Amino acid sequence: KVFAPIYGSGPGREQLETWGHGYVALWNAGDKPAWVQNWKDVAPNGFRMFDPVGTPEKRGFEEAASKAYDLFQPAIHYVVPEATKFICGSEVAWVMENHFRVDGQTILLRSIENFRFDPDGSVSIRTFYDVPKPDSPLGRLFQVDLPGLG
Repeated sequence: KVFAPIYGSGPGREQLETWGHGYVALWNAGDKPAWVQNWKDVAPNGFRMFDPVGTPEKRGFEEAASKAYDLFQPAIHYVVPEATKFICGSEVAWVMENHFRVDGQTILLRSIENFRFDPDGSVSIRTFYDVPKPDSPLGRLFQVDLPGLG
């Protein structure tokens, strides 16, 4: 079921529950068109992201989400434990377990992620995690997205 954004108040709890489930399930399934549509259903008008906080802001869906999908999706399986997911008003926060597959091994990196969905149909995202060291297997992957950091 697709939910249209409710302008004037931001997406409601049911929409955000649906979006959150789709965010993880569609990513893990590798279904980029459905993953993109899942985003557009709740945030059709603007995209801002600090990933992680302390790095330069990314603006626009392509820069903030689509490029990251293309780079990271083949290497990451997402898990959001239900006990770590919170929906308060039009904001969602969770602890994401990012299970990376790099050089034949699985590396777990946890992130805290906050999504604020605004009444104008935009979203602001702030993530928190330690950027891996550049010379580590995981760090080499991150250098494509965050050159010079780690």
